[in-house]
Amino acid sequence: MIEVRALSKSYRVAKKAAGLGASLRGLFAREYQTVEAVRELSFEIAPGARVGFLGPNGAGKTTTLKMLSGLLTPTSGEARVLGLDPVGRPRELLRQITLVMGQKQQLLWDLPPIETMELNRAVYEIDRADYARQLGELTEMLELSAVLEKPTRQLSLGERMKCELAAALLHRPKVLFLDEPTIGLDVEMQATVRQFIRRYNESTGATVILTSHYMQDVDALCPRVIVIDRGRLRYDGSLEALVAREDPDKLIGLRLARPVEDAVIDALGLDVVERSPARISVRCKPAQVTQTLGALLAALPVADLEVEDPPLETTMAALFRRGDDG
Repeated sequence: MIEVRALSKSYRVAKKAAGLGASLRGLFAREYQTVEAVRELSFEIAPGARVGFLGPNGAGKTTTLKMLSGLLTPTSGEARVLGLDPVGRPRELLRQITLVMGQKQQLLWDLPPIETMELNRAVYEIDRADYARQLGELTEMLELSAVLEKPTRQLSLGERMKCELAAALLHRPKVLFLDEPTIGLDVEMQATVRQFIRRYNESTGATVILTSHYMQDVDALCPRVIVIDRGRLRYDGSLEALVAREDPDKLIGLRLARPVEDAVIDALGLDVVERSPARISVRCKPAQVTQTLGALLAALPVADLEVEDPPLETTMAALFRRGDDG
C-alpha cells in the first residue's frame, strides 16, 4: 500500500544573528544553512495495517506525512502510495487518501459542519446516494446527529475533531494519515476517537498511519511502530518487541488495605518506583515476578494488585537516550 525508498527532505534556511547590525549585514551577505528534516527513510506498509509513526518533536514525522500525501516534494528518494507517486498530487491519489491534522481544521468556522460535508461531497464528486449512506454511517459511529447543524464555533474541541474525521472520510479513503488526531482532547474523548479509528479500520480495511505524542493512542491502536529521530529511522517492528528490547521489566502495582511504615517496605529490598500511604509500585525482571509477588503478599496488607509493562513513554525515552541507529 505504501512504499518509501531513501526518502529525504532538506531545507535551505537563512541564518540571522540578533541585533540591528546583523539585520543590516543580512541584507547584503545573507548566510544559509541546510536543515535535513528527513534523511534516507525507507519502509513499507501493507494494506489494512495500523502503524504508529513516532518520534520526538522535530523528528520529521509531519514532514514525511506531507510528502506521502503530496503536500511536499522530496529532495531525493521516492515514495509510492497505492502505487502512485504523490509528487504533483495526482487526482487519482487524492481521491483515495486523507490527511487529518489535529492542529488544523477544515471546518468552516461560522457555518455548521454539515456545510463542510456538502462542500467535500462536491469536491470529491460523491454520488448523492453514496454520500447519504456514508454520512449516515459516520454520524452513527461518531454520534454526530446533535452537532451537524450547529455553527462550528459553538462546538467543543472534541465535537469538532469528530466532525473533522467525518468530513475527511466521506469519500471512503483507502489510506488515512492521522497527525495528532487526539491532541488537546480530554481522556474520554481520546478514547472515543481511538475506538472510532479502530472500528473504521476493521470495517473498511483502510490503512492507518498515526502520529501521536499520547502513547495511549499508540498502545491501543498500533501493533507496529516506525520510530524516527532527527529524520532517520531508529526502529521498525512490533510494539511488543520494542518494549521487550528497550524496557523489559515489569511493574507490580499494589493497593494497600491500610498504610504501612516505610521501614517495612524498605526491609523488602525491592526497587520501589512509587510510594504513597495507599499504594506502592515495584519494578522487577520478568523472571522475578512470582518471587517478588510472594514477598509483597507475605509482608504487606494487599487489597488489590496488577502486573503490567512500564509506561510506553519510558520505553521511548530509553530508545532516544541510546546514541546508536539501531
